[in-house]
Amino acid sequence: QVQLVETGGDLVQSGGSLRLSCAASRSIFSFKTMAWYRQGPGKERELVATMISAGGKNYQESVKGRFTIFGDNAKNTVYLQMNSLKPEDTAVYYCYANDHLRDYWGQGTQVTVSS
Repeated sequence: QVQLVETGGDLVQSGGSLRLSCAASRSIFSFKTMAWYRQGPGKERELVATMISAGGKNYQESVKGRFTIFGDNAKNTVYLQMNSLKPEDTAVYYCYANDHLRDYWGQGTQVTVSS
């Protein structure tokens, strides 16, 4: 059973930075896709950033230039570096992975950005 455990969520002021971590129970190279999603208050869950095994990365338009997704296979961990945070970035952030067979989700970590 694959486990994804997110950490790093916190309360931060507008303009601040946070780094979220997603620790996987096996090598991140074993996944076809890893991504970060978020769900804000009263909103649908939305895709924030994607990293595919071939090396490509994609970002939601609203976070381009501010967020960066990257991985460290030695630590079986994927990160989301978030800079220039805005109140509208407030959400529960979820780690996601897919290995051609099924989808996996973490439990989420809360990010709150105060104005």
